[in-house]
Amino acid sequence: MKVDSETRSNEGQQAGVTLLKGAAVLGAAAVISKLIGTMQKIPLQNMAGDEVFGIYNAVYPLYILILFLATAGFPIVVSKFVSEHASVGRYEEARRVLKVSSAVLAASGFLFFLFLFYGADWLAGLMGASQTSRAIRSVSFALLIVPVMSTLRGYFQGFQNMVPTAVSQVVEQTIRVGTMFGLLLIFVHYGYGPDWIAAGATFGSVMGALAGLLVMLYYYQKERKVDKTSLQETAAIASDELGEACYEREGNGSLIRRLLLYALPICLGTIALPILTLVDSFTMPRLLKLHGLDEMGALYQFGLYNHGLPLVQLVAMIASSVSAALVPAIAQSKSKVDSAVLRSLTEKSLRLTWLIGLAASVGLAVLAEPINVMFFRSGEGSLAMAILSFTALFSILNIVASSVLQGFGAVAAPALYLLAAAAAKIAANAALVPRWGIDGAAAAAVAAYALAGGLALAHALRATGVTPAVGRTVIKPMLGIGLMTVGLLAVTHGLPALLGALHVDLPPRGMATVVSLTGVAIGALVYALALLRLGVVSSAELEQVPQLRGKPLALLRRTKLLR
Repeated sequence: MKVDSETRSNEGQQAGVTLLKGAAVLGAAAVISKLIGTMQKIPLQNMAGDEVFGIYNAVYPLYILILFLATAGFPIVVSKFVSEHASVGRYEEARRVLKVSSAVLAASGFLFFLFLFYGADWLAGLMGASQTSRAIRSVSFALLIVPVMSTLRGYFQGFQNMVPTAVSQVVEQTIRVGTMFGLLLIFVHYGYGPDWIAAGATFGSVMGALAGLLVMLYYYQKERKVDKTSLQETAAIASDELGEACYEREGNGSLIRRLLLYALPICLGTIALPILTLVDSFTMPRLLKLHGLDEMGALYQFGLYNHGLPLVQLVAMIASSVSAALVPAIAQSKSKVDSAVLRSLTEKSLRLTWLIGLAASVGLAVLAEPINVMFFRSGEGSLAMAILSFTALFSILNIVASSVLQGFGAVAAPALYLLAAAAAKIAANAALVPRWGIDGAAAAAVAAYALAGGLALAHALRATGVTPAVGRTVIKPMLGIGLMTVGLLAVTHGLPALLGALHVDLPPRGMATVVSLTGVAIGALVYALALLRLGVVSSAELEQVPQLRGKPLALLRRTKLLR
């Protein structure tokens, strides 16, 4: 059966629309789930305190690393293999890929569960924090669930059906956070110790994973009920059209070897970032003891150190959204050998990242103390938060520059740069934490991320041939940052005095909230106006934003803010 050219063109357009819709759904779900996962740390600290917060932040990166090792890049590879079979109508083979990969990952998940559950005391000893062992055992049960859920997500993504993955991600995070806070309330009410409370917090990952798996199983059972006759007709059409009527089925052993061959390089690339975040878990509690603290004091200080991370991660989410669109765009331009478009994409993306990251880092640093009080009840650890805020700049530079490299096919380089940063973090922690405590650890984090971001940025600029205009890209934005800083200092020092003179009596946390929110608003306004007036952002660039065309741009031109 032959399909005419008009039908084929319509099918191609339909596929493109489906892909874009699926990517939008999955992207929105990822943002929502990341937002839930990041912001839940603030009420966790408020409800449980910094010692529990320290235990949780020591254990969770370990769980993420072990999870990446257990799944070993299989979800992406399952998606690839399923897509190949589905495109020629081999739906039973696509299901066999799912079954074989699920069996492999169920086995690996079980082995890593045994490692975490029975090795919890040993791992806690390596961290120098015995109180983490109960939380490690608690979260280990998730490894019995998540690998199978991941293969199901890869299976549906292979069919370009992103809805099941999106729904399961949001449900997983919602149930995880709900379970965490439910157990927190119970354990705090009945006076359990910090180790039990932290174990309750990490057990949320188990219940969230179970909920996510049930969602995926629901969609899989629903998909299985599709009319088999319809599938057979579709398969016949696809086989005739693409010449795949004869297909020699490979054995399960051969399929497993192929899956591993594709998956292991992906796994090696994905574990680099968890290794960097895990460095603190395995070094800081021990090194803080050398700073003169006992185990409880070290975990308390580690909790304070982690105050700044949720806010830094929110900034990184912005860069992730930029990079998600950047990789395919660069790959497409590279395949067309369109060097002008490549340079333009790279230059604009990196400049946007620099402008956002620089302002976010400086703003968080200047407002560190009021933000700390607003979110975490006290000003303890504000200096560490202020120093740590600069990791936002280097982290998002690394994310976007790495996306440029991945678009060029340099997949291994970003992972190697992150591993180099992890080694630098270990060395810097060892040198700085015993002397300066968590402030030294924050400085070490900035140095490590600066190394990774600097290496990735230099590689990306060299690969694309982009030479940034120093005046427009660096000097003028720094002038804007100077003006923004003056505005922020006026808020942090002047607003409390003004409210006091007006006899507005606010509690410390209320005052910190007013100062923080006002500072963010004033800082963003001053910085934006400075960028416009200094010509860092041009009229032509603003024209590309649909929401600014017409009256907003006309108003900016009339006020002579836009050059």
